[in-house]
Amino acid sequence: MAGGLGALRRLLIANRGEIARRVARTARALGVEDVRVWSQADSHGPHAVEARRGANLGGASAAESYLQAERLVDAAKRHGCQAVHPGYGFLSENEAFAEAVEGAGLAWVGPPSAAIRAMGCKQKSKRIMVAADVPVVPGYHGDDQSAERLREEARVVGYPVMLKATRGGGGKGMRVVETEADFDGALESARREALNSFGDDGMILEKLVRSPRHVEVQICCDAHGNAVYLHERDCSAQRRHQKVLEEAPAPSYLPQSARVAMGEAAVAAARAIGYRNAGTVEFLVDGATNEFYFMETNTRLQVEHPVTEAITGQDLVEWQLRVAMGEELPLRQEDIPLEGHAFEARIYAERSTPQGFLPSTGTLLRWRPPTRTFGAEFVRVDSAVEEGSEVSPLYDPMLAKLIVKADSRPLALTAMRDALRDFEVAGVHTNIRLLRQLCEQPEVIDGTLTTDYLDRKLADVLETPIAPADAREVARVGAAAAAAHASPRVGAAAPLASSERARRQPLAALERTIVRRRGPTAGKVVKWDDGHVKWDDGH
Repeated sequence: MAGGLGALRRLLIANRGEIARRVARTARALGVEDVRVWSQADSHGPHAVEARRGANLGGASAAESYLQAERLVDAAKRHGCQAVHPGYGFLSENEAFAEAVEGAGLAWVGPPSAAIRAMGCKQKSKRIMVAADVPVVPGYHGDDQSAERLREEARVVGYPVMLKATRGGGGKGMRVVETEADFDGALESARREALNSFGDDGMILEKLVRSPRHVEVQICCDAHGNAVYLHERDCSAQRRHQKVLEEAPAPSYLPQSARVAMGEAAVAAARAIGYRNAGTVEFLVDGATNEFYFMETNTRLQVEHPVTEAITGQDLVEWQLRVAMGEELPLRQEDIPLEGHAFEARIYAERSTPQGFLPSTGTLLRWRPPTRTFGAEFVRVDSAVEEGSEVSPLYDPMLAKLIVKADSRPLALTAMRDALRDFEVAGVHTNIRLLRQLCEQPEVIDGTLTTDYLDRKLADVLETPIAPADAREVARVGAAAAAAHASPRVGAAAPLASSERARRQPLAALERTIVRRRGPTAGKVVKWDDGHVKWDDGH
């Protein structure tokens, strides 16, 4: 949509929880009114309570609310919006929804529907990448989906192989096949799961890369022919193909030449599909050779985008909005900063059982994110909840993201460990202890972690001792939780700086709760209330 950011007066955020609040912070900082949506089950959640304008979509489950494209477009039109931001998950990578938004005369804050469609099918995307000379893992991406043909291609590629659903992600429809004797059973199981999850049982087949690393590149393209990459993130800390701990840039195992080659390959991948707006190109990196192979393109903003914002000082949501409204990218490739190191830990409501990790539900009797820097430049919390919030079984169990940025990787990791230790939660089980234990592993400290690490070593990680909390502090937290405060605290982050300011200073105003280490506000807690920054000294 032409007209630039000045033409954007009102933005519908077609999502919930943490990402809805995150997008709204940028919108408000830019003078754009945010319109939020919520299900009936979410009507008392922070993202709904904080809304100044919005719509109740009804229903309880996602299928009855956040996946109702017609209701979302109708809400945008009724509230006089000029654009729709889909967040991530739900309909963010649904080409039909993107087309419906644009068909209603609204700007879609995302890539063209044709690019979503091309990357939504792994089979098609691999062919496009091969044609664009982007490295791909050797395998079969053909149309003949008979068991006989797939079995024959597995012989040609050579075992072990990986079966992957042509659509979807999150580890669903994926199976490792070690020998031909295992092939038929694995194929049947993968197809059944893919059909149930994505409505499509199509498969691609790839050579299995042993002990790989997962490295992804943040890209952004505009409608004027400009395309850049904003460095890379390492997301190798995964449990059953689900990311747990992310960092940017990748640790020192990756030489500078490989970083540049990967960035350029990511831009080539984006250009090959006529990409526009922000996205992520994911690569598999061979742990022995550092050779990299295209995996997929996520045609949306990623959960882990804050670590990229931390090391570049850029607000990616602002970039998205400007591009969607027809503006050029704020920076050229050579002008994109890279400063320090950042980690992000995903805080989930889950409990460990003999059957694995299961979602934990209930009332958050205590929710106190860390309020110190621990030697880092900043500690940031992007949260979906507040104290007193109900954690429902209806949606993703992620409660928040804890992000730290420091001058170096060792300082950032130390700050992350300390911040996790200070994160006070009561009322539901969380994965905070697991995250603390993970941060103590030599492979994490050395930056040599591979994607199969947690699946191989989870039992050992869970046995890792961690520094005990002070007994008096434990008693204090327990007493406070038992009191079950009736009125939750409601807060959000300080408004974001504009791109012009972000070029000159670290991304400081993004955080829901930030504690500064440097400058005249050192040691002060920043909180945001109705568009105004407040310091803990009353100023």
